[in-house]
Amino acid sequence: PTCTRAMGGQFLEVDYQEDGSGAGGYAKEMSKEWHAAARQMLTKQCEEVDIVITTALIPGRPAPVMVTKEMVAKMKSGSVTVDLAAETGGNIETTVKDEKFLTDNGVTCLGYTDLPSRLPTTSSALYSNNISKFLLSAGPQTTKESGHFYIDHEDDAVRGMLVLEDGKLMWPAPMPPPPPPTEKKDDAEVKEVPIDYRAPYVQGAKNATYAAAAILGAGAIAPNAAFSSMFTTFCLSNVIGVQVVLGVTHALHSPLMAVTNAISGTTALGGMHLLAHSQSPMVTMLGAAATTLSTVNIVGGFIVTTKMLDMFKRPDDPPEYYHLYGIPAGGALAMYTAGSMSGKFPEIDTAAATMSGLLCIGGIGGLSSQSTARLGAVSGQAGVALAVASTLGHLSPSIGSTATIAGLMAGGGAAGHYIGHRVEPTSLPQTVAAFHSLVGFAASAAAVGDFMNVTDTTQLDKVHLASVYLATVIGSVTFTGSLVAFGKLDGRLGSSPMQHPARDQINMGLGAATLGAGAVVMGGPEAGTGLAALGGALTTSGILGWHMTASIGGADMPVVITVLNSYSGWALCAEGFMLDMPILTTVGALIGCSGAALTKIMCDAMNRDIVSVLLGGYGTKSSGGGKAMEFSGEATMTNVDDTVALLAESQSVIIVPGYGLAVAKGQYPLKDMVDVLIKAGKKVRFGIHPVAGRMPGQLNVLLAEAGVPYDIVEELEEINDDFAETDVVLVIGANDTVNSAAEDDPNSEIAGMPVMRVWNAKQVIVMKRSLAAGYAGVDNPVFIKDNTDMLLGDAKETCEKLAAGVKQTCG
Repeated sequence: PTCTRAMGGQFLEVDYQEDGSGAGGYAKEMSKEWHAAARQMLTKQCEEVDIVITTALIPGRPAPVMVTKEMVAKMKSGSVTVDLAAETGGNIETTVKDEKFLTDNGVTCLGYTDLPSRLPTTSSALYSNNISKFLLSAGPQTTKESGHFYIDHEDDAVRGMLVLEDGKLMWPAPMPPPPPPTEKKDDAEVKEVPIDYRAPYVQGAKNATYAAAAILGAGAIAPNAAFSSMFTTFCLSNVIGVQVVLGVTHALHSPLMAVTNAISGTTALGGMHLLAHSQSPMVTMLGAAATTLSTVNIVGGFIVTTKMLDMFKRPDDPPEYYHLYGIPAGGALAMYTAGSMSGKFPEIDTAAATMSGLLCIGGIGGLSSQSTARLGAVSGQAGVALAVASTLGHLSPSIGSTATIAGLMAGGGAAGHYIGHRVEPTSLPQTVAAFHSLVGFAASAAAVGDFMNVTDTTQLDKVHLASVYLATVIGSVTFTGSLVAFGKLDGRLGSSPMQHPARDQINMGLGAATLGAGAVVMGGPEAGTGLAALGGALTTSGILGWHMTASIGGADMPVVITVLNSYSGWALCAEGFMLDMPILTTVGALIGCSGAALTKIMCDAMNRDIVSVLLGGYGTKSSGGGKAMEFSGEATMTNVDDTVALLAESQSVIIVPGYGLAVAKGQYPLKDMVDVLIKAGKKVRFGIHPVAGRMPGQLNVLLAEAGVPYDIVEELEEINDDFAETDVVLVIGANDTVNSAAEDDPNSEIAGMPVMRVWNAKQVIVMKRSLAAGYAGVDNPVFIKDNTDMLLGDAKETCEKLAAGVKQTCG
């Protein structure tokens, strides 16, 4: 008893008087009344303590059960019981002899009977760990200066274990001085920054003025009522598109891009127009190309969308019967077909196109939540199918043309089906870029074919000429820009930007040439001159799209993808004006707004200016433009075993994945490790940066593919303030998105970029292949911070080792 009290322990007394001493110093078995009182006392204690150790033995008899299952069930998650009487049955009811058992409420129960033989090994491990940590503390891993070793007397842990130094007795360590009193800051020194409450209202009034002037100006130059009607459709579609897209949750941004990519395949309607009214073999070839390539986009895009959304399904989700919506979709198509073929309902084509537009809007609006996302995909598919059917009804092509259109769409659909089923989550960015190139080519082909198909081009009105020109130019920029983006994302081209000294002059020259050709086209020339000008605009704009995208670095590829997505929508809008098809204008505005909204989200997440990105510029809007800070020091290395021990000892863990995880395909072993940690009572979450990966929402899809529940995956704004209260942060394959230079260095190229503040956690483990800089080429000072350890190696292999180690330790 004296030794126990000397170590700070205290005895618990059972509220029942009975002598428990027996022969030979062992305890005797107590009465039922004493056990009842003891159970009441121990039950209360189990709710409060973290560790329970029992030692009660009775010679020749089974060990008495002192701690019941009910008591263990009341212990906190992460608590431990150690039963030293396990050899004779154990004092704890949940003990399993010679095994470690984890209860449903997260309590680890140890029933080892060989603990005496385990203790020397444990003691040696603890001692060697202290020695190795002491040696590491004297080395450059701590000093952050290459080749500089010294013993830091200011480090309480180092000073406390120091016994001799240069023959001088250093033990015991002196008591640390009391902290200095906190100086009260003079309130007069704090300067309040005045807030200009008027500024946002002024800017809002300016924007409203610009919008009003633009709309009234369009009305003043409107050549006819048809243009005014189409312009109204365009404006309303833009408003609806912005509202719908901004409602899409960040986790579903990748499915959003996939579904808009699929819907943009309605450029097939332009190809169908050419095939139905072709007057030359060249026009027929252009129409065939536009129709086929667009159908590849439609089928492939919707398959990719469905695959991604299926990844977000959880095992306990209720069954879904979305196939039942095929009944009303098929019924609507049948009703429309019957009405159109009867010839008695001339406006049924318009009604079908309106329904198609509404369904496409619903296709994007459904992505506002996980519960309605798959319904949105079904809605989008029905909308595109109805758009194709209503176009066929409106065109009334011959049997031969109808058969040609059906054959081309079947071929394109087969190709899209093949591509869609082969796409993996890591290949989504380059696949989307490749699909965008198909849309761009189809838009340009349809526009050029439409111009070539006109008998007398001098009779075309300015709206038609402008639509042909814009569809050609935007489609060409989209086509070549998307091909370059595909090459960069797929590793076929270098990710670094092309830094031509006359870059800006080349862009301006190509832009001026494109505008000059447009002026010729707008002059309403005869066919030969107009076609030459249109061909010139097609060529210069294509070179411009290639050069501008090649001049953009790999770090800005997420923005490039969303911009190209927006371009494909505006090309569709131009086709809508060109062919007088409101459905194309509606869908085009929807896609254009979707890409524009995602572009703004990406630029805000990177603190980049969209003009700077598109012109191949460097730096953020907040970058001071001076010389960036230089960070010197050496990173501290760690290993898998130490990381496993760290995770086992922690209570809260945040995992911040980056594109490196996607490349290594390490999401599956990572999911296994997370499952074990959660089962052991740890709080584990994922933090996703808006531009993590190579396209919006790519990491969300990647984790969903591995079965990570989406309710433990949080965004930057949701989780950034929680790092300070987190025991361990595991950064896997991320760099720029966790770079503290964004906040600490005003001259950094990523200054002002919102980043994950992982460095605020108690301990940070960064998993990377090497210490190289990230995609933006900026050194990361987080790597050399005192609370950061580097765990180098392939992400998948390391995650597999961590999962195995955590399972052995905590499982």
